[in-house]
Amino acid sequence: MDTVRRKYLQALASHTQRNVIAYYSGFLQKPGILQTQISDEDKNGIMTCVHQLDRTKGLDLMIHTEGGNIAATQSLVHYLRQMFGKDIRAIVPQIAMSAGTIVACCTKSIVMGKQSNLGPIDPHISGIPTKGVIQEFDQALKEIKKDAAKIHVWQPILQQYRPTFLGQCENALKWSNSFVRQQLSDNMFFGVRGKKAKITKIIRALTNYQKGHAHHLHMDDCIKIGLKVEKLEDDPVLQDLVLTRHHSFMHALANTTAMKIVENQGGVAFVKHHRK
Repeated sequence: MDTVRRKYLQALASHTQRNVIAYYSGFLQKPGILQTQISDEDKNGIMTCVHQLDRTKGLDLMIHTEGGNIAATQSLVHYLRQMFGKDIRAIVPQIAMSAGTIVACCTKSIVMGKQSNLGPIDPHISGIPTKGVIQEFDQALKEIKKDAAKIHVWQPILQQYRPTFLGQCENALKWSNSFVRQQLSDNMFFGVRGKKAKITKIIRALTNYQKGHAHHLHMDDCIKIGLKVEKLEDDPVLQDLVLTRHHSFMHALANTTAMKIVENQGGVAFVKHHRK
């Protein structure tokens, strides 16, 4: 598995003439394990893979993740920007949800295929969607103002929220939105006229809670909301290399104890295992 995976990572780098780092989570193969999410530990893997790379070649960051901690994500992006500047491209072979979408939005462009998905960027606190909490609280306030008797309906729900929780949700949502907005301005839309309106449209679409946090945004959806997307199908060689490498990672995560793999084109890897 290692031999095939690394063979295609190297072939991909040879084709693009760029560095490649693959960040893969086993959240599909090993559901329910919290360590599959983006965390501060991941920076050790990224640092290991960045070491001794020729950073003048830029970076193609291949992402497959369910998401994770916003603070860890911001720190990880900051490190990569320090190492490669604006010359970072995201490749999403299948899924980069939540914080994975945030990482993708911090790059100069996103390579996606017909099978690729991004998702909403509203953060969660202890598994609870912050945007959902805010909308629910606003709805309760509106209904109670209109009919005071509704307080008896809403009281059991609102009592479940601990003190300061609503404020935490509002702050987390503002943090996520402002970070993505700044990154889009600094990289993907750097120097683009009218970028403020473009970015506002993207942020609004990525924080639309009507379909829930698990809503999948397909390639055409991402193009429609204004993200800079490169179609994987436009380069058949690149498509074959990316998808072959993607399936080799899927096999490794499904048939070994590995639950997270960070690896570069030189075969340098950081692998985290799950032991029962």
